[in-house]
Amino acid sequence: MEIIKEKIDSGKAFDFGRTSKGYAKYRDIYPKEFYEKLVECGIGVNGQECLDLGTGTGVIPRNMYKYGAKWTGTDISENQIAQANLLALNNKMDIRFRVVSAENMDFPDESFDIITACQCFWYFDTKELAPKLARMLKKDGRLVVMQMAWLPEEDRIAGLSEKLVLEYNPEWSGGGWTRGPVYISDDVLESFDIVHREGFDLNVPFTRESWNGRMKTCRGIGASLSDVEIAAWEREHRALLALTAPEEFDVLHYAAIAVLKKK
Repeated sequence: MEIIKEKIDSGKAFDFGRTSKGYAKYRDIYPKEFYEKLVECGIGVNGQECLDLGTGTGVIPRNMYKYGAKWTGTDISENQIAQANLLALNNKMDIRFRVVSAENMDFPDESFDIITACQCFWYFDTKELAPKLARMLKKDGRLVVMQMAWLPEEDRIAGLSEKLVLEYNPEWSGGGWTRGPVYISDDVLESFDIVHREGFDLNVPFTRESWNGRMKTCRGIGASLSDVEIAAWEREHRALLALTAPEEFDVLHYAAIAVLKKK
């Protein structure tokens, strides 16, 4: 499904459904430490009913599955949910997935102990969504907002790759990340209180192939450019990596987590 948001990429349309097969192959990259931080916060553990918003190919539910919670994942893209269902089936995981926008969810009141949103919360209309999430959470329920991004000013390979994305798509606003807390808007704080914030560095391992795939499936390339442009970018990016990167390397990322409790 094509999405247009005035504050994202200057209103340039994007559709992660175009990248779903590559997304499934290359975007399951959060290290073990990331999930362990969630468990330390009591998120996604045995006995909980959890909902993952903007689930994409189900990365969060699939990786948290072993900790014992029951998971539901939602996403606006049919293609993303198709991949999520396929991956869960192949791994014998009982996870419910639904194609629906966050704003149009219709789960009953107090359905969930935990609601998560990883690398997607900025896409939502939080003024409309926040009270709905509070309604869907049980008493003492938690909303967990997460993000993880490479640090282009500190990691040479990430910086060069980001620069190449911008050469092909100058409107892309997904770069330039630095260390900082998850942004929580005043709209959300009308329904929730922040009870925990945490940020930490992660060295994420890649090969030239997997880093090219990860970058190709970003919003600025695979989700928004033409097939001809994508192919040209990929050729140039592979050539860039052949000159600047070893076959295996780490990319420095910064992860941030905010845990909120409904008022």
